Amino acid sequence: MLPAEGFKVGLEALGTFKKRVDAVLSTFEGSPGSPQKIAAHALSEVSFSGSGGFAEAKGLHSQYERVHERLTALSKNLGLQIEAMQIAVMGAGGNFSNIDEEERRRFWEIKTEIGRQHYEAKREREAAEAAKQGASAPKSNDERTVTY
Repeated sequence: MLPAEGFKVGLEALGTFKKRVDAVLSTFEGSPGSPQKIAAHALSEVSFSGSGGFAEAKGLHSQYERVHERLTALSKNLGLQIEAMQIAVMGAGGNFSNIDEEERRRFWEIKTEIGRQHYEAKREREAAEAAKQGASAPKSNDERTVTY
């Protein structure tokens, strides 16, 4: 097989892969797991306690809110990653010369957002671990002070 033939096969494989990624994104956006549909399933504290209320309802609602927030973030992150993969596959088919400036900008927006989410998740894990050990949470870059 000549090198050009291998490249052609690679491009065909990328095209097939892109179609599959497009289909996954389309299916995901229409599914019950889409960020919009997950966000729409919020419950109020009254949903747990009724009109009379009981002490445990507040804690249960707090945990529900935490899980709901994380599921919404996970769903959004998954959608962003699929969208970024879609752009990357499209660009890889033409050595990124076939991607317009708007798509490049969107790709970097997604990359930045995913990086921010990763950093926040890491900080939350560190804070939870510190709380388990009875230590204070690590400071963020904004809270650190530098003395010269």
